[in-house]
Amino acid sequence: MTLARYFVGALLVVSMPPAIVWWLILHPFVGFWRRMGARRALVGVTVLSVALLLALVPLRNALLGRDLGTCWPLVGVAAAGIVAAGVLAAQRRRYLTFRILSGLPELEGRADLLLTEGPYARVRHPRYLEVVIAALAYACFANYVGAYIVAFLTLPLLHVVVVLEERELARRFGASWERYRAAVPRWVPRWRPGRGS
Repeated sequence: MTLARYFVGALLVVSMPPAIVWWLILHPFVGFWRRMGARRALVGVTVLSVALLLALVPLRNALLGRDLGTCWPLVGVAAAGIVAAGVLAAQRRRYLTFRILSGLPELEGRADLLLTEGPYARVRHPRYLEVVIAALAYACFANYVGAYIVAFLTLPLLHVVVVLEERELARRFGASWERYRAAVPRWVPRWRPGRGS
């Protein structure tokens, strides 16, 4: 169990920061990346994120910090969180293609499709919600101080990503986005789909 907790904690502290940086590099500078071309932009942003990940791997023990030990109630919380994130992921995958997930429509400046069905009818950003839930679940399972710090920083950092992404969605989709935004909450899902979705 100790090795599994260490592995999950290390994976969280070395992979979550580059994943968030990927979007923080992309969204504020989308005009620059569009001028570069979508494919070149994706390669450039990905290379920067992978370089950060590789730089963090040797620092994983320092980033993990103190081991708080195996805590079975937290393992139970982690299991529930992983199930919840998995259910959300399964629903989200039906609508969010890899092309959209990677940011290609945004980089191309195209208004292909505004996702408003399935989980998108209940919450505007199910993918980011899924990531937050999973990060908290992994931190509970790992039970290292550094894993908790990364997990708790995930929500405010992803909130910045969401605000930047929504600004771009408003530019690309205009009135359709505004109707959707008014009907569907950003973070806390509604039990019933929003009327304007």
